[in-house]
Amino acid sequence: MNLNLQNYTALVCGSSQGIGKAAATELAAMGARVVLLARSEEALKSTCSSLPTPNGQQHHYLAADFSNPAQVASVVSTFVNTGNPIHILVNNTGGPPGGPIVNATTEAFLNTFNQHLICNHLIAQAVLPGMKEAGFGRIINIISTSVKQPLKGLGVSNTIRAAVANWSKTLSIEVAPFGITVNNVLPGATATQRLSSIIENKSQKQNHTIDEVEQEMLAEIPAGRFGKPEEIAAAVAFLASPAAAYINGINIPVDGGRTGCL
Repeated sequence: MNLNLQNYTALVCGSSQGIGKAAATELAAMGARVVLLARSEEALKSTCSSLPTPNGQQHHYLAADFSNPAQVASVVSTFVNTGNPIHILVNNTGGPPGGPIVNATTEAFLNTFNQHLICNHLIAQAVLPGMKEAGFGRIINIISTSVKQPLKGLGVSNTIRAAVANWSKTLSIEVAPFGITVNNVLPGATATQRLSSIIENKSQKQNHTIDEVEQEMLAEIPAGRFGKPEEIAAAVAFLASPAAAYINGINIPVDGGRTGCL
């Protein structure tokens, strides 16, 4: 099975921590030249210096704030247009605060729509010409199992994640003739800063201890534990590889069996 990513360049968004950092590390270990994209330059520098270099490849980073789609588009376009084609794009950014959908403001929907779907779209537009020229491309969106089964208390996230999933499916059909695939990885409850924030929020609202909230969540997961960022990264890495060339336009839950539908 060909999992070799030598001579390919991967742009990984939200890659200074959590799932994004784990994905960047795995892709680098498979031989890819990795370009990190996140907001904090200090965190990016630290992550970039820690990435594996099995082929002596040089990794890079770009700093941009996903709350500013124009800035994200400008930074990526400038990098690509200076002779740096991207072959693998991992779209990933932090989710919005939790809460019932009936309490959500229009501003919360618009901000999340911009940070997720609009930024994904602008970055994809910037990198697709290079993918088409190379005859090889992988776009992998890290979203949520909520696109299959909405999650309680995550109204805004449920709504926007579904929009991203449908954008992805539509794009996958259009770019398939060029040797480009577009797929979604749907993480379940994964041990990241995002999960800690959700648990703390539930704890305060339900007047339960952190441990009680964790046990309630674990009871819904057949595997009986939270996922590790590296386990989500493994799915991303496979989809990015030459071996996954005929997998296109799908959602892959990585959730320990929690999602209650096929």
